[in-house]
Amino acid sequence: MEEHFDVLIVGGGINGAGIARDLAGRGRKVILAEASDFAAHTSSSSTKLIHGGLRYLEYYEFSLVRKALQEREVLLKSAPHIIWPLRFVMPHDAAMRPAWMVRLGLFLYDHLARREVLPGSCGVNLRRSKLGEPLKTQYKRGFIYSDGWVDDARLVLLNALDARDKGAEMLTRSPVTAVQRDAEGWTAQIATPQGQRQVRARALVNAAGPWAESFLRQVAKPARGEALATKHLRLVKGSHIIVKRCFEHDHAYIFQNPDKRIIFAIPYEGDYTLIGTTDVELAPTALDGFAKASIDEDEIAYLCEQASRYFTRPVTQADVVWSYAGVRPLLDDDSGDPSAVTRDYLLETNTEAAPLLSVWGGKITTFRKLAEDAADLIDAMLGDRRAAWTEKAFLPGGDLRDWIGAPLRPDSDFERLVAVVAQRYDFLDPKLARRLARAYGSRIDRVLGSAARISDLGQELAPGLYAIELRYLQREEWALSAEDVLWRRSKLGLHYSEAERAAVAAWFRLNPIQRA
Repeated sequence: MEEHFDVLIVGGGINGAGIARDLAGRGRKVILAEASDFAAHTSSSSTKLIHGGLRYLEYYEFSLVRKALQEREVLLKSAPHIIWPLRFVMPHDAAMRPAWMVRLGLFLYDHLARREVLPGSCGVNLRRSKLGEPLKTQYKRGFIYSDGWVDDARLVLLNALDARDKGAEMLTRSPVTAVQRDAEGWTAQIATPQGQRQVRARALVNAAGPWAESFLRQVAKPARGEALATKHLRLVKGSHIIVKRCFEHDHAYIFQNPDKRIIFAIPYEGDYTLIGTTDVELAPTALDGFAKASIDEDEIAYLCEQASRYFTRPVTQADVVWSYAGVRPLLDDDSGDPSAVTRDYLLETNTEAAPLLSVWGGKITTFRKLAEDAADLIDAMLGDRRAAWTEKAFLPGGDLRDWIGAPLRPDSDFERLVAVVAQRYDFLDPKLARRLARAYGSRIDRVLGSAARISDLGQELAPGLYAIELRYLQREEWALSAEDVLWRRSKLGLHYSEAERAAVAAWFRLNPIQRA
């Protein structure tokens, strides 16, 4: 039987999930189909920063930087459990950029948008500061500025949860295998784990990320002979390495490289340092099917070499304990250098027949504004304008008021939440209490339920991971495998042995989700 919706969204990355959330909150009947898991590709493979993009100022992308800086403040307030402030140290290398240029860039970065949460930039004497201790002695001074950190995969999940809470149907492991346009709407075939479904939608949103162009060329069929794909994407791989902790403090570093690129070295998961990213252009055929990108040896060597230019203790390939890579779908603007290709997004509408909206490009920091703009365009194409609502809204778990009272600052509010969680669930190990507060925020009680003692959490499959949490992730967050839990809904896989990861996989095999 054919099912009817207002909007079908193809793609469950950050843009697709964000658009589904916004439209559902406007009362639209929405269905989203994701071929893999939420955030299975690009949206879980970022540098995990909520930032304006300091280096984009050199390419005169002032509008993009300003928009991103405005969104940085909005997002910090909306989800203080998964997004928090982070201070960055830029050691000054006169051979890269003169000090006056860096100061000017930081002045613009501080003032292009209003700041309520984050402190401004300043200088630092690296020889007199603990921030200089891990660095080679040639770096005598530097600059400090602010941005934000985000758990990128959980950001996608929170948008998907909010969309579902507001009535959207959110499908994973459900590729759209065919979609046919006519004057009145779109008819789509979706291959779900339960079988083939045929749905009818008044409008189609193409948010397939790196597959946005190929979806229009290979899957979507026009009503007449018009071309649905009018843009070209440049697929640029960005890879990261994880090494044992390179420094003890809580600041991150931004390093300038001789090739005019930058890399970050960021505190990661307590015991580690994240180093990235690269910019490697891929052929359009590199993502045939839904293959996941991976780092290559040259990228590992590059990241180790550039980090070792700054750190006293060299970073070697033997230090790498994990790596990941994502493919950025950048709108082709004829730039020769992949690093110079714009990170801004373009929303392209097509009303030759039933409405089509294609999302080209974008970055994780501006996803909410992209989704709001997309929802406005869908409203206009459907002839029914509805009010935007997400700018002041919390993401699931982000409203801490029932736990801590009136909010003060996102970072201190989270610490207050941790204190209340530790008191309410006093049987939890402090490290576990903090991890659960980070992941679920004010929804932690939905995970723990009425648990009053550690035995109420069920079997401990791996250190700090109990059956009660796995059942929650399976029931509420679409988790179907150990990979879903250990590498996207958390990064616990980084901390576990092969045997411990295998124990989690065995639990999923023995406890398949029960579907109606």
